Amino acid sequence: MSKGLSLWFALSSIMLLTAASIAISYRLWIALLLGALCVLNIGWGFIIKARSQRE
Repeated sequence: MSKGLSLWFALSSIMLLTAASIAISYRLWIALLLGALCVLNIGWGFIIKARSQRE
């Protein structure tokens, strides 16, 4: 995986977790949705990393 792509996944995960922590005080379901999106984002990053190492 390129450095730019790994930086993108790191920053997008941080932004999603920050938004989820802010959303906790407003609506719990939004915070849970953002948390789930963050987990999916991190998982997608690991999938792309594994595929790029195989090639």
